[in-house]
Amino acid sequence: MLFNSLEYIFLFLPIVIAGYFIIGSWSHSSKAQNLWLVSASFFFYSYWKIEYLPLLLLSITINYLVSQRILAKGERSRLYLVLGVVFNLLLLGVFKYTDFILENVFLLIRDPDPPLLNFILPLGISFFTFQQIAFLIDCSRSQANEQRILPYSLFVSFFPQLIAGPIVHHKEMMPQFEARSRRSIQWENLSLGLFIFSMGLFKKVAIADTLAPWVNQGFAQPEQLSFVDAWATCFWYTFQLYFDFSGYSDMAIGAARMLNINLPINFNSPYKAYSIQDFWRRWHMTLSRWLRDYLYIPLGGNRRGPIRNYINLFLTFLLAGLWHGAAWTFVLWGAMHGVALVLHRFISRSNWLHLPRGLAVVFTFLFVAVAWVPFRAESLTSAWAIGRGMLGMNGVAVPQAIADQLQTLLGVVIPNIQVATAAEPFGIWAYLLLPILFVVVFFPKNTMEVAHIIEGGENSFLGYKPNLRCAACTALAMFISLLSFFGQVTRSEFLYFNF
Repeated sequence: MLFNSLEYIFLFLPIVIAGYFIIGSWSHSSKAQNLWLVSASFFFYSYWKIEYLPLLLLSITINYLVSQRILAKGERSRLYLVLGVVFNLLLLGVFKYTDFILENVFLLIRDPDPPLLNFILPLGISFFTFQQIAFLIDCSRSQANEQRILPYSLFVSFFPQLIAGPIVHHKEMMPQFEARSRRSIQWENLSLGLFIFSMGLFKKVAIADTLAPWVNQGFAQPEQLSFVDAWATCFWYTFQLYFDFSGYSDMAIGAARMLNINLPINFNSPYKAYSIQDFWRRWHMTLSRWLRDYLYIPLGGNRRGPIRNYINLFLTFLLAGLWHGAAWTFVLWGAMHGVALVLHRFISRSNWLHLPRGLAVVFTFLFVAVAWVPFRAESLTSAWAIGRGMLGMNGVAVPQAIADQLQTLLGVVIPNIQVATAAEPFGIWAYLLLPILFVVVFFPKNTMEVAHIIEGGENSFLGYKPNLRCAACTALAMFISLLSFFGQVTRSEFLYFNF
């Protein structure tokens, strides 16, 4: 698809940027530029599957009309809010959850052949649905007011964040699209945006896509994974998801910055978190904000006593798990995080356990990594099979690739080495890459720190400055990404496109 191909880098994005500023050079209002971005965004979306463009247009139209009724502040504004939210949830439910509901209903009545609809999940439907629900609620709270259909369409469809976020608020986007200072090219923003974009592309193509075959292989044969391979598969996916989604977020922020638009930060070194609460302040930050403002707080938050607070926390993340996908594996993942957050809140209130910060980071990371197993697994059975391997119940085998290298280095045959049972053992580079990834994730500054968008990268050697060194880093990242792209036999789309 377009956002995962060279066409996006070499054709679509440059054309959009050039057209945006050319129009801005002769237009005296933002309307023409906004129309250009909306048209580009609709083309971007329809390139994947044009059949679903009417669905996006329908969603935008209905939500806009409902918002106007809410903003009118009439007697039925509350009713229109409810109807608007129900419409969005039904739209999401039909495409995302119909087959899941049918499967479980027919499972209860013991019918092995349910009549599934097999819908292809429209790209970005979870994201633009949540974004529009937030807009309707903000309108009812007098926190948003948009009377024009064109700016509203741009707010929903802006192509860098349309597919997988960040989930943005109307108030943080529309003033930027209307600002006169944003209409002409700003070379510093163009340079910085290209730098951030190249870092994200490198994360996706050179790292995440390199890990993808090993992840796919491990999760395809979970019953055959020994102790070492089960943990390696868990960590490969842990890093694949991190570099894939943070790479997308960097590309989205970088592409928007080249257009003089600042998108909110979505990642801040989440694997460096010292608690599960801190993790959710760093991972998919705009989703965490949405869950807090439009689900957790309306449920009562922490205002109704400890027990209700624990229930609200658990329900919020149970629903967050279901939002990610229509499968019991996602429900389990959400439940695991819900329980972890409840335990963290209980321990924090009781004040009876204090871990050194380094140890707290290790425990938090291990929990997050283990929880990713059901998140990625095809079924609960597969998740349990990998869990058995991680517990050593499939044997504590020395992988063949590692055994061969040890024997070569030591020059002797190592006795009693149990060869891994995988049908196609992983290569030695798959294992050697893991300690490198641990170092990369836990020690250097992240992209947003290096780019000085958040504090922390001011003294970094790689800290961004519009100079020859950063230009060389940008060019090198793009070059390596292209080599990786051409060298891959199979190419994977962004993982969060599936959610």
